[in-house]
Amino acid sequence: MGLKGFVEGGIASVVAGCSTHPLDLIKVRMQLQGENHVPNPNPQVLRPAFAFNSLAMAQETLHIPAPAPPRVGPISVGINIFQSEGASALFSGISATVLRQTLYSTTRMGLYEVFKQKWSDPDSGKFPLGRKITAGLLAGGIGAAVGNPADVAMVRMQADGRLPISQRRNYKGVVDAITQMSKQEGITSLWRGSTLTVNRAMIVTASQLASYDQIKEAILDHGVMNDGLGTHVTASFAAGFVASVASNPIDVIKTRVMNMKVEPGMAPQYTGALDCALKTVRAEGPLALYKGFIPTISRQGPFTVVLFVTLEQVRKILKEF
Repeated sequence: MGLKGFVEGGIASVVAGCSTHPLDLIKVRMQLQGENHVPNPNPQVLRPAFAFNSLAMAQETLHIPAPAPPRVGPISVGINIFQSEGASALFSGISATVLRQTLYSTTRMGLYEVFKQKWSDPDSGKFPLGRKITAGLLAGGIGAAVGNPADVAMVRMQADGRLPISQRRNYKGVVDAITQMSKQEGITSLWRGSTLTVNRAMIVTASQLASYDQIKEAILDHGVMNDGLGTHVTASFAAGFVASVASNPIDVIKTRVMNMKVEPGMAPQYTGALDCALKTVRAEGPLALYKGFIPTISRQGPFTVVLFVTLEQVRKILKEF
């Protein structure tokens, strides 16, 4: 298997990532809803109804920010992006997605196959669930560490359109994004949120790949369906749902930490993952950790289906090599 597993996984991942990119962008925008770091350009200035003199009135002038815009669903977010930023905005950060899938997913998919080959029972060929999960955790963690710079660039490029024009980063592409981050914020900024990325990737890979293999085996062993497209699609959707539920909270925190803008001499908005989680829950409630869940599962389902269906087809094509 060796190198072929990396090639097969990489091709399938790039195809899946590109085809579901708009859904991923909508998910990121929804996960950033409610953050209060974007300044309000038009604060309302109100004066007390009863003031005894002009001095008192001046001292008691109240600055009340305008109410935050109502939170909207994925369809509304998508339509708003299309109307305000153009159709091409739905593919903001696509170059970073390609690089991320090339680095992160190629590594995790390839390593999972290597572990699968090494740890399967030599007599029965079975790969026990516990070993599947362990393989997914290890493969996901290593892949995330490799692909973190592209992940940071992707999040920032996807989120840029929601910022005021004066605050936008306006990266020209993933190479420009990585170059600017390195120059302005230091090389370490490329691994901002890497702990979260690694943790999320471990959870996603373990739940996605392990559950796909397990569900596919159960369908075939019980004779529910033959080994074909129907089995692949069913197992993929189930695996996508499991991965979405398991990973969404850490994905929200990861998105916010990566998108954070650190100004020289200014304290960062979040000091770390735990600080981000606590601030998010305090300000927006526990359910804020499941922001973007509908587009997450809407993306994770198709992504997982395209990933594994493409993977199965690529395997057939490369079988003779």
